[in-house]
Amino acid sequence: MHMDINKSMVYQFCMYDNPSNQITARKLPVYLQITEQITREIGAGLLVDGQRLPAERQLAQNYGVTVRTLRKSLSRLTDLGLLSRKQGSGNYICKNENSHSIYSFFRLELLQGGGLPSAKILQIDTLKKPKTLPHFGSSHEGHRFRRLRFLNEYPVAVEEIWLDRSCISKINKSRISDSLYKFYKDDLELLIMRTEDWVGIDSFPEWGEDILFLAPQENCGFVERFGWSQTDQKVEYSRTWFDAGRARYVARLR
Repeated sequence: MHMDINKSMVYQFCMYDNPSNQITARKLPVYLQITEQITREIGAGLLVDGQRLPAERQLAQNYGVTVRTLRKSLSRLTDLGLLSRKQGSGNYICKNENSHSIYSFFRLELLQGGGLPSAKILQIDTLKKPKTLPHFGSSHEGHRFRRLRFLNEYPVAVEEIWLDRSCISKINKSRISDSLYKFYKDDLELLIMRTEDWVGIDSFPEWGEDILFLAPQENCGFVERFGWSQTDQKVEYSRTWFDAGRARYVARLR
């Protein structure tokens, strides 16, 4: 089974109004959006090993980009070991179990598989850690990010991420990227090297009311995560509530 590739898979995520007091995350460049979309479809089995992609001009037209932009995506996929480019023949999918993408830690997929992740920032605060949070990090304070998560144009989850304040004293909100882990790497020189996820069911939070198709206290999919830095310090804790009617949690063993 495979999915046709077309520009409808690359979105600008403008379903919701963005009031002036909200923070706008910097979007990934379009060529990276295309790269991530194809990478996740390979992981989901929607694009299979050995499958030939459409001709470059057709593929560029499908995505609504120039051939030059498309070739940047194809070049990155080749560097990741996910594409074989054969002169005079075309571009062929290669399944590389050791490849890591920007969103390799984002484990939610559409029910049919794949889906390009994106995020809308709802709130960023620096707070004393509530007593209800499990222990992580060395500081009594943390930076709390609340976000609405999308797969393609569909809102599928809300998440609350806590980053220990020992990692950075003040967040420059204008520098926040669509991928929070990319922001960590580029701006904080912080790498999340490994994570531990606990998956279950929880009540949808009150603060998520009216931004997802779930009511407060309604049971929904739930993921808790701890993240460890490159110095093996537990510096991040997150909670994600997701709509199981739209998305599912997927972890592939390598």
